[in-house]
Amino acid sequence: MRSPRATQLGLLAACACTWLLAAQGCGPGPGYGARSRSRKLTPLALRQHVPGVSETNLGASGRAESKITRHSERFNELVCNYNPDIDFKDEEKTKADRLMTKRCKDCLNKLAIAVMNQWPGVRLRVTEAWDEDDNHPAGSLHYEGRAVDITTSDRDIKKYGLLAQLAVEAGFDWVHYESKYHVHCSVKADHSVAVEKGGCFSASGLVTVAGGLQKPMSCLQLGDSVLALSEAGEMVFSRVLLFLHLDISRRSTFLILSTEDGKELALTPNHLIFVAQNHEYYQDEYHARFASRVRRGDCVLVSGKDGEVHLSKIVSISLEKRTGVYAPLTEHGNLFVDGVLASSYASVEDHRLAHWAFGPVQFLDGLAQLFVGQRSQTINNDVGPKVNRSVMHNVSGVESKSLCLNEHDLMDYSDCVDTKVQVYWYAKLLYTIGQMILSPHMFYE
Repeated sequence: MRSPRATQLGLLAACACTWLLAAQGCGPGPGYGARSRSRKLTPLALRQHVPGVSETNLGASGRAESKITRHSERFNELVCNYNPDIDFKDEEKTKADRLMTKRCKDCLNKLAIAVMNQWPGVRLRVTEAWDEDDNHPAGSLHYEGRAVDITTSDRDIKKYGLLAQLAVEAGFDWVHYESKYHVHCSVKADHSVAVEKGGCFSASGLVTVAGGLQKPMSCLQLGDSVLALSEAGEMVFSRVLLFLHLDISRRSTFLILSTEDGKELALTPNHLIFVAQNHEYYQDEYHARFASRVRRGDCVLVSGKDGEVHLSKIVSISLEKRTGVYAPLTEHGNLFVDGVLASSYASVEDHRLAHWAFGPVQFLDGLAQLFVGQRSQTINNDVGPKVNRSVMHNVSGVESKSLCLNEHDLMDYSDCVDTKVQVYWYAKLLYTIGQMILSPHMFYE
């Protein structure tokens, strides 16, 4: 007779195979068993722009910030693009057309490769990038090095519709087939939260790990079980699946939320935290909102010494610069940091939607845990802090000798060598898809 564990493994394996086959049949690329073929691109029509909102909309490139001149402090934010596969018009003879933000440069370099692949012997041509001569209307992103006007090196206007579509594929945040003589492209600001600054906690934020010990965020490891809250409103230990964002050297501005019982939580303004207006703890009366929208008098969920969850009023809010940003994703999508419950998610003000979107990651992780023989079980109340009997933790008994994240832990993160930013690739993908289908009002601005 087949054991329950074998049956469970068989069912999960079957589900995984079905999901993978469906992904191959329905995802980008050829169906299962089909011969690989290139995807047909649809050229943009003249005057069409993608996405279908204004350039300065949050769902596109975002608002203009301030004009950059050669004498301004922000001039150092611009980088020079010396890509030999791109022709720069540089009619001013000042290399201004080579100056742009790093994000703009990255997208432009990707587009240059796409152009050469699409039309062998043809290169990408930039006619305008950063503008220092006031040749554009006020508020133009050209003044910040966030916009470029492009053509092909052969100046064949029949190619420009497809060139615009290639620019969309290359990652530009807004592409406009502006005239029959050129295509206009722009990007978000490099420091924009929407680009790569996922909401985070500070390096000094403390979490409670299985066994009752407290550990700073900077020493949290993948696989650690941290105190969180279940859907039933009970405190549980939830495993850290991955880090949505991790940058040990980034210096950011954190909101410091101080509660009436002496707890202090530091998190970025675009991170989600659970808030209630009522001072009584009813599970259906608290919801996740951006930390920037929390006000004095609002109540947050905190862990008590009695192992119960209760509400505590925010008595002060301040700003503080700190180094290091960390955003761990747990199985339950939340965790207690410095004793205050916060979401694992940021940038989109819908915790349930974000948690649902990460379902595939949780499914694959659960499948992996079954194969390595890890299980969760109830903690003995005599061990660690007093908590509800429903508290769960990982009891594999495997402990890492290293306290802090190592290179192996970070191998699944897309990192930019220049800024040392690590953002989990799936989080970037979801954000990109969200910009296409969700209301701009859901995103942090």
